[in-house]
Amino acid sequence: MTILLVLVAVLLGFQIIGPLIGFFIALPFYPGTFLDMSEAIKDPLGHPEMKVPLFIMQGCATFFGLIVVPVILVRILRSRDYTVGLFTGPIFPQTALITIALIFAFTGVNSIFIEWNQNITFPDGIEQTLKSLEDLLRKQTEFLTKFDSTGQLILAVVVVSILPGIGEELVFRGIIQREFYRATRNIHVSIWVAAAIFSAIHMQFYGFVPRMLLGALFGYLYYWSGSLTMAMLAHLFNNGMMVLALYFYQKGALDIDVESTEAAPWHIVASCTLATGALCFLFWKYYRDRGLGQAPPEDDPATAH
Repeated sequence: MTILLVLVAVLLGFQIIGPLIGFFIALPFYPGTFLDMSEAIKDPLGHPEMKVPLFIMQGCATFFGLIVVPVILVRILRSRDYTVGLFTGPIFPQTALITIALIFAFTGVNSIFIEWNQNITFPDGIEQTLKSLEDLLRKQTEFLTKFDSTGQLILAVVVVSILPGIGEELVFRGIIQREFYRATRNIHVSIWVAAAIFSAIHMQFYGFVPRMLLGALFGYLYYWSGSLTMAMLAHLFNNGMMVLALYFYQKGALDIDVESTEAAPWHIVASCTLATGALCFLFWKYYRDRGLGQAPPEDDPATAH
């Protein structure tokens, strides 16, 4: 029941409460009246002046939908201290560096699943619907990530990297993963179910599998370290790396197109797979050798065996 209520609260906060608050905050940044912006928001892709207001609205949607509303709800449903234990684990520079390297390596591994997922075929009616939704989301993303200034880049890093890195990990790993463990007492089931929900809620089926795998990686980082901070670091670095790579690609300073759905060459995938396995082992061993992460109090469902 808690999981369902949290998901409903997230949808309300993300789709209604956050954007509504963001609309009024964004008004001073729109070169027009309240009514003008109300009309422009119906077709934002046809109004370039809506880019900054859209960033503000999306940022508010994430802040209220994935941080404020869920935290208030679980403090009411569970306890006022529910979120306190999420960040109690120590942070080590060594594991922070391992986490960053791991995201680099896993990007190469995940490229196989990105290409495979993009090439899945369905019956015509279903495939047309899914591709139409995918194209709409792709156009919206392209609109927001075609940077006209350094200020827009900074805004994108905050809205696309930092806020989701905090909010999505708080909801999907810090709350949903914990609640599934409370129900199943199986940490691996909890990690993978939470990762599947995390991917599904993005409504991008042709990216479902790679996003689920990424979510599972975040879940294991949380489990192994005992601190949500490491999962947040991995998430915001992954998103931030993509935003910066896209910016430099647009400027001609980078040859790699991060929006490509083609798999990396096999020798790179093989190297990245070995590196991912080795880095995961080092991360897990670092915390295990110090008696951290996987052996917290029994009542902490996020990281118990």
